[in-house]
This record gives sequence, C-alpha cells and structure tokens, in this order.
Amino acid sequence: MQQTREYEKTWDLDVIFPGGSESKEFQAYLKVVQGDMKELSNAVKAFDPTDKENSVSVLASIINQLEPAMKKLRESFAFISCLSAQNVKDATANLLVGERSALGAQMGGIRTVLNQKLASIPEDVWQEIVQHESLQEVSFVLTETRETAKELLSSEQEVLLNDLAVDGYHAWGQMYETIVGNMTVEIEEDGEVKSYSVGQAANKLSSPDADFRKHVFEQISKSWEENADLFGQTLNHLAGFRLQKYKHRGWNNVLKEPLAINRMKQETLDAMWNAITNNKQHFVQYLNKKAELLGKDKLSIYDIGAPLSKTVKKSSYTEGAHFILKHFGEFSPKMAQFAQGAFENRWIEAEDRAGKRPGGFCTSFPDSEQTRVFMTYSGTASNISTLAHELGHAYHQHVMNDIHGLNQGYAMNVAETASTFAEMIVADAAVKNATSKQEKLELLEDKVQRSIAFFMNIHARFLFETRFYEERMQGMVSVKRLNELMVEAQKEAYCDALGEYDPNFWASKLHFHITGTPFYNFPYTFGYLFSLGIYAYAQKSDASFEDAYIALLRDTGRMNVEDLAMKHLQVDLTKPNFWEDAIALCVKDVEEFLSL
Repeated sequence: MQQTREYEKTWDLDVIFPGGSESKEFQAYLKVVQGDMKELSNAVKAFDPTDKENSVSVLASIINQLEPAMKKLRESFAFISCLSAQNVKDATANLLVGERSALGAQMGGIRTVLNQKLASIPEDVWQEIVQHESLQEVSFVLTETRETAKELLSSEQEVLLNDLAVDGYHAWGQMYETIVGNMTVEIEEDGEVKSYSVGQAANKLSSPDADFRKHVFEQISKSWEENADLFGQTLNHLAGFRLQKYKHRGWNNVLKEPLAINRMKQETLDAMWNAITNNKQHFVQYLNKKAELLGKDKLSIYDIGAPLSKTVKKSSYTEGAHFILKHFGEFSPKMAQFAQGAFENRWIEAEDRAGKRPGGFCTSFPDSEQTRVFMTYSGTASNISTLAHELGHAYHQHVMNDIHGLNQGYAMNVAETASTFAEMIVADAAVKNATSKQEKLELLEDKVQRSIAFFMNIHARFLFETRFYEERMQGMVSVKRLNELMVEAQKEAYCDALGEYDPNFWASKLHFHITGTPFYNFPYTFGYLFSLGIYAYAQKSDASFEDAYIALLRDTGRMNVEDLAMKHLQVDLTKPNFWEDAIALCVKDVEEFLSL
C-alpha cells in the first residue's frame, strides 16, 4: 500500500453530475427517470394477469423495464441525499428532497399496481410463471412482493396512501431534518463561547475532561429541549400515520412491517434479545469498572464513550485510511483494493466543518456503479471505526453490482452485517497490534463500547419505540411522557447501571424520525451479532473464506435471513445457540479488559 499518498477529505460528486444542486445534467437525468417511469406505468397498467398465454412474456418485459428504472431512481435519490447532507442550508438541494419524495411515491404506486396484479394470479399458474427461465432469477423477490400484496389494501387505496404520504408522512421526516440542520449548540472552550452544529458538538463528548463532557452534554440537551415541542409533533405524527395505515390494512402488530422489511421471523428477534438479556451482567461489570477508573460511583450516559486516558490519540485522515487498508488487506485483499479505490477516487466526504448533517451513511449509485460515504472525521479511534463501517457497506454493494437489480434490494439487518464486519476487522487488528498495555486497554475498551451500543443503547431504543407505539395507539403522547418513556427504557436496557440518563434521546436520534424504515434499531444489533458469527466462522476457515463471504453477501437480496444463515453458516437463527456463541466473543473482550 502507498504510505505517502495524502487522501482528500471531500468527495467528488461532479464526476457523477457536475454542478451540484444546480446541475443541468442532473435535471436532464431526472427527465429520463420520469420518462422511464411513465413507460413502465403504461406497461404495468396494460398487463392483464388473466391472460395465461402471454403472462410470462409480458411480465418478463415489465421486469426488463423495471430494473433500469429502479437503478436510475436509486442513482438520483443517492445524489440528492449527498447534496442535502453536505450542506443542510443548500435551499435547492432541499427542494430536490421534496422531488425525491414525489418520485418515490410515483414508483411506489407503479409497484403497488404491479404487485396487486401478481397477487391476483392463481397459485398453480404462478408456479409455472416463476419457474420460467426468463423469470427464475428473480423468483424469490417476485413471490415475496406477491405475498406482501395479498395483505395490502386495494391498489387504488395503496396508491392514494403513497401520494398522501409525500406531503404528510415524509414531510414530517423532512421537517425534523430541517429543524436539526438549523440547530446550533453553544459551547464554552478555552474561555470563549463557540457555536457548533449538532454533529460537531456530539464529537466533543469524547473529551477526556469530565467537566467539559458534562458541559457539552448539558448544552446539547438544552438545544434539544428548546425544540422538544416541535420534535414531539414530528414523532407523534410519523407514528400516527403508520398506525392509521396499519389499522386500515388490518395489521395489529407494529413489528409486522419491520420484520417483513428485514425478512426475519419474530422467533429470531426474540431469540436474539433473550440471549442478550441473559448475558448483560458481564457488560454491567464493565460499566462499573469504568466508573471506578474514572473516579465515579456510577457512569452518566455521556461518560460511556469517555476515553480512559487524559491524552486521546488522534490520527490524521490519511493515517486512519492507511490503518483501514492495511487490516482489510490482511483479511480480504479484494476488500482492501476496493477501499483504496474509494480513497483515491474521492468517494468519501469526511471534512469536519459546520453546515453538514450529523451522523454517517453510505449510499450507492447503481447506474454509475459507484458509492459515496458521508461522515465527519475528527481523528478519534471511533471515527476510524465509523469509516471502516461505512466502507463495509460500500463493499457490500460493490460485490452485488453485476447481480440483477431486483436482487440487490437487501434488507437493513444484513446491510449492517457487512459494515459491522468491516469495523470488526479493524478493531480486532488494532487490539492485536497494540504496542503497550495502556494502548491495548484503550482499544479493547473501544471494542467493548460497541457491544454496549448494540446490546444496551439499541435495546433502549427498541424498548422505547415498542412502548411509545403502545401509548400512541391511545392518542398523542406528550413531551413529558416521551422523556419518561425514554429514561425508563434506558434504565432497563442498561440494567440501572448508570447514574444519569438522557431523557431527550428520542428527539436527538434521527432514526426515530426516519420515514423509510420503522424500528430502525434492532437490525443494527442483528447485523453486529450476525457478523460476529461470520467472523468466528472466518477465523476457523481456510483461505477460501474470502470467496465464501462474497457468496453470502451476494445472496443477501434474494433470501430471508434464516435461510441465508442455514445455507452459508449452517446455523438456525431461531434458536439461542448462534446468538449465545456470538455474544461469548464480546464477553471475552470484557474479561480481557477487566483482567488488564
């Protein structure tokens, strides 16, 4: 690997569409997208599912139109996401976000009509259709959408729901992002008060200075509290829209949709959370030990990520990049080669500046066969982990680029598998390469932190969201009650091991306000433990593992997770054994940390 090359911290979007949010090329591309969708819509409307003789050829023709239309739509969505994230004050980009919602609703309408027509085909005829060589490749996805369609409202009602969601449901999500984008946090540093975006302020919670951490936490909390009434509205109306939709469809379980989206069974989810709950005592020991090391009776929620030493090791962006490339290479040369290309071709936006959206993400441009990663890099070990995590997402898409577009729609839980796996390679390598006891302790702690995040923080989110929906069914939930629910969930998830909690977390966590996916929480924990299982499997395997791993990733868009695990790892996810084994790897880290 080149050691001298300095990597740029800003991404290059011009290579895809020059000119940013004012791009004429992008406007022309959107016109092509709209034209393709119009043709597709006409073809779907003309499709007669009762015409047995022609149903295969007509459906194959529709699929041949649907695949490129979906790719172009995803391409345009990705570009708009990048524009709005890199500068939350870009007014033109914010208008494009509205256009994105309208296009999404239009495609949703077309797919709804198609799916309803598929649902009306008799079972015996359907089996003949999907066995046909022209459709066999996408039979899983077609059958899945057909089964889902049987549980929906009529196509007219579903199309109406989609259309109303643009200025209703999705608009509440956009309102949330707009408010957050305009928020500032005033922090006193070195005797002067500075103004930061929410994302920049959150990065300061990793300070080794306990008093400064408390000050930052209080200032961030103040900003969320000032807007709590607005966020109470966004959260209540998002949930209200979903619950109305479920009521009209006759669904009485709020987990029905997220489980279906993640292609997993309730038994798998229950087995996972039960295994975690049964093993939490190890992680409570860690929290107690850390409190002792920091000279406290109990940690506050803002101390969990605090460094153990007064000096926090910082790495430049290029140093972080080389560290990732080196350790990806030791495990998977193909992944390292891909990541190097991402750095060299400026696929990553990592600059630490005001005006960016908080958080990190990875988005794919399937038409260009490129990817972009977004984050704010300030040099911490946690930033390097985030960078590796997002590159894991990017690699997942990369190995699927040549697969049929309909089979590229993998669910969030398996999407989080590739990312967490990449993160783990880097974290594990860092621990093994530590040059001193102190460095090893800090890096081990960084690994344990991730387990705390997935087993406790995410569990708190899951508990909060489950209980919030129960109460929302009875009517609007007040800000005061949302705060109470949040603290109750955190106390339970952290086994009451903390001295201070974050009542505003429901407002500050973007995931509660995302419209694409309800319950944007448990898939992270699934991905973490599933990737741990794969990692354990990799360590026992021979050199052929790289190809086996790629084969697993390539199947993620055309199987439910239980079948995926059985085929590639020979394990049953509905039973506790797999989850217990994966958690045992995390417990080992805790034990080593405590012994050091």
